[in-house]
Amino acid sequence: MKKIMHWVLAATLLCGATAFMTGCKEAKANEEAVSSEELIRTSQSWDGVELPDYLQGRPELVAVKYVFPAGKKLGWHHHPVMNYGVLVQGELTIIGQDGKEKVVHEGEAVVEMVNTIHHGENRGTKPVILYMFYLSQKDLPLAVQHPEIPLD
Repeated sequence: MKKIMHWVLAATLLCGATAFMTGCKEAKANEEAVSSEELIRTSQSWDGVELPDYLQGRPELVAVKYVFPAGKKLGWHHHPVMNYGVLVQGELTIIGQDGKEKVVHEGEAVVEMVNTIHHGENRGTKPVILYMFYLSQKDLPLAVQHPEIPLD
């Protein structure tokens, strides 16, 4: 009887270890590796102008999701703080007051102009979804509107 119990215990342990190892191999096979892709690294905004030095004092980081319906035009504005983002859907055209344009495509990163008046347009047929990240400070606006400048 002792031999049978030892044999059952050994078989159980062996089967359990085999099942455990098989399960581990299957879990490893199903794991996807984490990947990373640097989308942008720059010290210039999209128009080639050097970004300003960092602000002095405690930073406030702000993340904003924007959704621009098809055909939507934003009014003229400027950003007093540095910001950048990733466009995850659609195409966004950014127009500087000097007429220079930048089309940002799905999956691309963009570094916005700082203290330079510009506006954006969704000239496409589907909504634009844009995630923007601002390097700000408490009580600073993310954008200053310029309603006195008419859109085309």
